[in-house]
Amino acid sequence: MKYNAIFACLVTLCLAISLSAQDELAIKLYDLEGVSFQKIETPDGYNSAFELRIKQPIDHKDLSKGYFYQRAFLSHRDLDAPMVLITEGYQRPRNRLYELTDLIMANQIDIEHRFYGESVPDSMEYEYLNLEQATADYHRINTLFKQIYSGDWISTGISKGGQTTIYYRYFYPDDVVASVPYVAPLNLEKEEKRIYDFLDNKGTKECRKAIYDVQVKLLENRDQVLNNIRWYAKGADLSFTYLTPEQAFEYAVLEYPFSFWQWGGVCENIPDKNASVDTHLNHFLDVSGISFFSDRDMDRYASHYYQAGDEMGYYSYNTRDFKDLLKALPVDPNPSAIFTPNKMELDYDNTLAKMTYAWVRDHGDRFIYINGADDTWSATAVPENKNRDALWFFLEGADHGEARIKYMTDDQKASVKLTLDRWMKEN
Repeated sequence: MKYNAIFACLVTLCLAISLSAQDELAIKLYDLEGVSFQKIETPDGYNSAFELRIKQPIDHKDLSKGYFYQRAFLSHRDLDAPMVLITEGYQRPRNRLYELTDLIMANQIDIEHRFYGESVPDSMEYEYLNLEQATADYHRINTLFKQIYSGDWISTGISKGGQTTIYYRYFYPDDVVASVPYVAPLNLEKEEKRIYDFLDNKGTKECRKAIYDVQVKLLENRDQVLNNIRWYAKGADLSFTYLTPEQAFEYAVLEYPFSFWQWGGVCENIPDKNASVDTHLNHFLDVSGISFFSDRDMDRYASHYYQAGDEMGYYSYNTRDFKDLLKALPVDPNPSAIFTPNKMELDYDNTLAKMTYAWVRDHGDRFIYINGADDTWSATAVPENKNRDALWFFLEGADHGEARIKYMTDDQKASVKLTLDRWMKEN
């Protein structure tokens, strides 16, 4: 009986030690000001994971404006491991691991962008949705969590999130050891003419002609196409009040070349110009589609469009070859791809974009830029600069979704890993 009691005490002690180790991170999180959390499913290879709500000022310069709670996801390996900070560009409804995190065996904190998803204040005061405020959010999180994680920090993001990675580094160059923006445009104008140059020269002459023929086929048969699109929209539960169905159709036709290259269009899959209208329409819906111009997506990307029209820049649609075929859209000036919330008028200001572009050119060391050579957004990527301690990849044959380390050659992968290791050792 005596030995059983001793054994029971030892088991209880071991369990207590185990639970103490398991909950060590939770205790540390509890001590962070303005951070609430709940455990979520732990990814393979990690020790724990949490969904976080982080209290953020609406205006980092004036705390009297109030607060909102920013959603983030923490995946934990080890307190001494590096940390990868994800500068998400949009909403983040669930935890998702990035390849860079696994590459360096790091912890990861994946942060939803302010004013997206659930990271919104009670009232959407868009004047506080700007890059200075957004990067201040990331800086505050960096400062908070460095109380727990003292290893090297690296920031990364994809597409608009990659843009944010670049701007975050501009505002807070000492927050991280290195930055890895994927498929990240750095636009300098509200109407980026570099997009036009890309579309005018990408692919073979024959492929560009085939793309144009699809657009002409659809516009010349607009009555038949619009009738079919209305039935398609009804089945997909899409509504069109921000744009009329006719406007949405013409925007989508103009968008087709951009989407074709952004998402890996194959020239051999373009229908022959003599193929039926239905064949062209099915191809078009697969490549560009109409949903991007529906009310659903206007709501989903409202904050994105605000930022594009305010300071991040974007693109428009060149109507040069379609002036006689467009009926619902203006042909001069070129219609913009920016659809601001409630059609609000914005005074675009590219001062920050130009300052950041110059800073990256003159001071932007310890960046790894990963782009797809076939991706339309590579047109406005940060250009290669041999004077910087940085790496550039324009992966041949890769589109917006394929420009990833996992698709690199073995030599390219080794270069990424060795360079990151060097920068972390030098820090």
